[in-house]
Amino acid sequence: MEKIKAAIIGLGRIASLLEEDSLREKPCTHAGAIAANPDCFLAGGCDTDEQRRKLFANRWGVPACADATEMIQAQNPQILVIATHPDSHYEYCRLAVAQKVPVIICEKPLANTLSAARKITALRGPVIITNHERRYSADYIKAREILAAEASPAWGKLGKILSVRSVLYMGKGKRLLDVLWHDGTHLADAIMFLTSSVLKHRKRWGAKLTATKGTTWLEGKLVRDISPLFPSPQPPIPFHMEVGAGRDHLVFEMEFSCALGRLRIGNGVFEIWESSESPYAENFRSLKRTCESFSGQTGYFANMIADAVSCAREPGRQPVSSAADGLRVIEYLHSVKAWR
Repeated sequence: MEKIKAAIIGLGRIASLLEEDSLREKPCTHAGAIAANPDCFLAGGCDTDEQRRKLFANRWGVPACADATEMIQAQNPQILVIATHPDSHYEYCRLAVAQKVPVIICEKPLANTLSAARKITALRGPVIITNHERRYSADYIKAREILAAEASPAWGKLGKILSVRSVLYMGKGKRLLDVLWHDGTHLADAIMFLTSSVLKHRKRWGAKLTATKGTTWLEGKLVRDISPLFPSPQPPIPFHMEVGAGRDHLVFEMEFSCALGRLRIGNGVFEIWESSESPYAENFRSLKRTCESFSGQTGYFANMIADAVSCAREPGRQPVSSAADGLRVIEYLHSVKAWR
């Protein structure tokens, strides 16, 4: 079977440069994932920065040019990755549509404004994948299967989800709004993915979103639509997010409190706690951590590229992470931003 041709616009960190990080699971970039996939190959790249073009061409052995239209017309890719700043995503998506590219992978956030995100979602022709990578990550897929058991008549071992808490710290010096907009995209989407719900904002308190110190708290709810998984109306799930600045460390975690236990997942975290007879007091029950965990490769970038290849080969296929999923995150972030 003929290999699928792929190309990249924007040759920065997530496109290529992070592949040199010795600690990250590989592949960890778009170029790395394309190169590692036996069903596709990297044909070229584009960036306005000359130094990045040189680094990309030397690293991957493919041509890199400064003009996106020129690159698309020369390479005729079946998969086009847009890894530029969010304020340019719509224009590059529109260009890809005009050039009849069948599959677009757009970096998160889908756009820099709600209006632009809606325009991208409304484009007709190509399949658009939003790179919310945790939808493709094996540990999050496993967590979703555990939490989805609550929809079965037997309820599963953790039971019904009663509330969700999350924490997001991304180091020192960043405005809370920037942390929320750039890294909170992954957190918000992961929670919606894990719960098969749509996140709705209710209120915010604490530090201003323009602050570079302190903490802001977001309160909201997760709403489930009627679906084969949940055929009858479900009560909303209370949601809480803590976004902090000024820390010298990164924290990306979420906790699902369930009727019969708890699941915690995040960067370097995968824990299952089950209710059991308490060793501390008679006639009470406590949470006890189980031996169940996750280790090994998550395949988060490899699985995303595999999904794009399948979409290129199977017309009408819906991606795991769609433009509509990206829009739902932007709608949530926009509603939070309105409280600034």
